[in-house]
Amino acid sequence: MSRDPLHPKFLSWSLLIALSLIWGSSFILIKKGLTVYSPPEVAGIRIFTASLFMMPFAISRFRRVDKKYYFLIFFTGFIGSFIPAILFAVAQTRLDSAITGIMNALTPAFVMIVGVLFYRQRTTMLQVAGLILAFGGTAMLMFIRTGGTVENVNFFILLVVLATLLYGINVNILKFNLSEIGHLAISSISIFSIGFLAAAQLFFFTDFTQKLMHEEKAFLALFYITFLGMIGTGFALMLFNKLLKITSPIFSSSVTYFIPIVAVFWGIIDGERLTLLHFLSMAVIITGVFMTNRKG
Repeated sequence: MSRDPLHPKFLSWSLLIALSLIWGSSFILIKKGLTVYSPPEVAGIRIFTASLFMMPFAISRFRRVDKKYYFLIFFTGFIGSFIPAILFAVAQTRLDSAITGIMNALTPAFVMIVGVLFYRQRTTMLQVAGLILAFGGTAMLMFIRTGGTVENVNFFILLVVLATLLYGINVNILKFNLSEIGHLAISSISIFSIGFLAAAQLFFFTDFTQKLMHEEKAFLALFYITFLGMIGTGFALMLFNKLLKITSPIFSSSVTYFIPIVAVFWGIIDGERLTLLHFLSMAVIITGVFMTNRKG
C-alpha cells in the first residue's frame, strides 16, 4: 500500500521541515537587507511586500470571517509579525544572523509560559527546569561577542527575547482564540491588515525611495527583503497556521529547534565567526526548550 502524503504525521513533519528551512534563512536575508536599508525600512519592506502577496487571499476571505474577530486578527498580525520584524532588524545591527537564529529557539518556552499563565495549560517540574536552562543559555549568549570574548552585556539580545515572547503570545491566541477560523483566512487577513502600517512607515517616515534611486546595490537588497516578505513571512505564515491547526502549539513552535541549525549554516557560509562558547550556549538553549516540550 502506498503511503498517503496527507497522513497527519507526514504532513505535520513536512510542514515543520519546510518552515525550518524558510525561517532559518530569514536572518541572513535581514542581514543582506541591512547593508543598504535601516531597520525600520527593512521591517517596512518585509511586511508591505508580504501584505501584497496576501492581498488576493485576504480580499476573498474577509466576508467569510465574523466581524467580531477582526480586531483580534489584526492584533495577531501586529504582535506576531509587525513588531517582531522591527525588533529583529534592530537587533541584527549589533548581532550576527546566526546568533539571532539561535535566540529564536526560545519561542516554545514562551508558548508554554503564556499557556500556563493565561490558558490554564499544565506544566511539570521537568518543563520548569527546561525553562531555567533555556534562559540560562540566553544569559550566556548575552556576554559572548562574535570573536568569542566575554564582555559586557549585549542588550540587543533582549530585543530578540521580546520578539520571541510576542511569538509565544501570538501562537496561543491563534490556537485558543481563533481556532474556528481557517488558517488561510487568519494568515492573509492578519498580514494584509498590517500592510497599511508598514506602507505608512516605509513611505512617510523613512528615506526608502531616495535610497532605492541612489544607493548602490539597493535593488539587490530590496530583492532579498522582498523574498523574505513574500516567502519568509506571507507564505510561511500560511504554512505555520496550517501546522497549528493540525498539531499542538508546542509542536508547532518546535520548528525553532531546527531554525538555529539553518541560521548557523548560513552564518558560517557568510563568514560569521562562531566559537565553542556560542555552540555551547545554543546547545543549552535547545536542550532547555526540548525539556519544556516534554510532558514529564
